[in-house]
Amino acid sequence: MTSVTVGNVVAETTGEGVAVVMIHGLGGTSNMFQPQMAALSGYRVVRLDLPGSGRSPRPIEPLTIEDMSEAVVRALAGMGVSSAHLVGHSMGTIVCQQIAATQPALAKSLVLFGALAEPAEATRQGLGNRARLARSGGIADIADQIVANAISAHTRETSPAAIAFVRESITRQDPESYARTCEALAKATAVDARRISAPTLLVTGDADTVNPPGVAQALADRIKGAVFSSLDRCGHWATVESPRESSQKLADFLRRVDR
Repeated sequence: MTSVTVGNVVAETTGEGVAVVMIHGLGGTSNMFQPQMAALSGYRVVRLDLPGSGRSPRPIEPLTIEDMSEAVVRALAGMGVSSAHLVGHSMGTIVCQQIAATQPALAKSLVLFGALAEPAEATRQGLGNRARLARSGGIADIADQIVANAISAHTRETSPAAIAFVRESITRQDPESYARTCEALAKATAVDARRISAPTLLVTGDADTVNPPGVAQALADRIKGAVFSSLDRCGHWATVESPRESSQKLADFLRRVDR
């Protein structure tokens, strides 16, 4: 495994072969895809920390989703990646969609966990409140709220390690950077799904209350040929709540695309 920094993006890259690029959501880092690594042997896996998240530095200017997408494209160019399977979670699925719509040659396929096209109005307001809470020293409170509301009851009862991971992922974020990321997501707008031509799989937990299955299904209906699949007793953090099932669906889809 090699850690590289390109611009304001820190990435981990491992393996050789067709590239798989993994893009986390709000409060996540490249580590949220660690459970999928064994299933991706035979690929060159690039896991990114988006600007202001994880180990990537805080941006100087206010963030936008477009900034994140452009930063990913520049980072991939700097690593010599000209075509890749794009895998995203939550906010990262919007980044994947933007890249697929604006840089179609770069997107070999899309796998979108807990996907959305854009936040609902109530979610936009909630993200603004969350940004203010982060700036006031409430990042631990945010983590507790996410564990209580975004993780399924089944996961909370049976997987304390998943709960610990999600809480640690949030509390380790730089509060100001996290607030700016909340504000960027709050302003995100949907891309024209008709511009997405890459094969697309959308995977959502049946107990996801952040972006419920109906949200992903509606997006799948707008992307030509897209397939929707659900995960039983799984909340919003699918890759760590249902690691085996998420990995299996991802690997099976990539094999079909690469056949």
